[in-house]
Amino acid sequence: MDRYELRRLDYSLSEDHVALQDAYKQFFKTHCPIETVRAAEPSGFDKNLWERLCAMGATTMALPESCGGDGATLVDLTLVAEEIGRSLAPVPWIDHVCAARLLGRLGALGADTAGVAHGEQLAAIDARIDAAPGVRLIPAGSIADHIVVRDGDQVVRLSFGTRPARVDNLGRLPMAWVDPAAADTRTVVAEGPDAVVSYQRALDEWRLLTAAALVGLVEETMTIAAEFAKTRYTLGVPISTLQAISHPLANMAITVQGGRNLARRAAWFLDNEPDERPDLAPSAFVFMAEEAAKAATMAVHIQGGLGVSSEAAATAYLVRARGWPLAAGDPGATALRVAEIVAARESAPQPA
Repeated sequence: MDRYELRRLDYSLSEDHVALQDAYKQFFKTHCPIETVRAAEPSGFDKNLWERLCAMGATTMALPESCGGDGATLVDLTLVAEEIGRSLAPVPWIDHVCAARLLGRLGALGADTAGVAHGEQLAAIDARIDAAPGVRLIPAGSIADHIVVRDGDQVVRLSFGTRPARVDNLGRLPMAWVDPAAADTRTVVAEGPDAVVSYQRALDEWRLLTAAALVGLVEETMTIAAEFAKTRYTLGVPISTLQAISHPLANMAITVQGGRNLARRAAWFLDNEPDERPDLAPSAFVFMAEEAAKAATMAVHIQGGLGVSSEAAATAYLVRARGWPLAAGDPGATALRVAEIVAARESAPQPA
């Protein structure tokens, strides 16, 4: 038996994992109520919450010790991402840590980016798979100090003296159209095949952590719907006893558990055997991108007229369930990549 055989099938959390998850769950419960989420919608960013989050070490934990970080695993990071999704936290943590980890892998966390590790400078990444040239929509483009993009076989870091203007979007993100040609500073971080591979790794991590955030989002949405269903009566019985309510709630619970297991499995393989199952991280993203929207829509339906009101928390979860996956463009492009990986694996010569 090799040292990974059992772990490939067992993705249960250790005591340290549970303690980490509990710490961030309590943090967001204390500092990010739904009122904070609503108040941040005009900009898509709560600077005070971000500073508090950075003070907890949420950015430094994501970097290896060689870059001055704490060397957290991707499984650790999925636990933080879940809590961000559960609370709808208006902070660009996923974009930032994926960009920072990429810069760290490429040896580009130098004097110009000294504040990235601790979140004093915000980093963002072009999360699209196609990497088409020209103007592109960046999820955290309106607040980032550094924007990392791919230009052919080059990985480039952009800086703007005046940040691009935020554009309104369904996910309430600080998105902006970014023109690399208009950047005040354009620094080629790395180039060649290895640079492209590193960038693709960052895109996989972005999709993995977004999938984990959607797991937390769906679980909280399910909780909101279930609590409503237990206290709402029709014909003298709680509506939770009706099949049209109880069965969709059960489907949400299945989505949460299935998405969580898939995300943790993908995280483990990316950390330990990245070439063995490259399809897992994009698969987790595609699964949660579709199922999160379905679950959040059902939660709104369960609450009836209250659910579709602008004041209802379920509405806030619905717009983000639909909007967050679109920050990287069409999720269908990710599904196509999964198909290409699987097709290549199945057509490869098998060992005798």
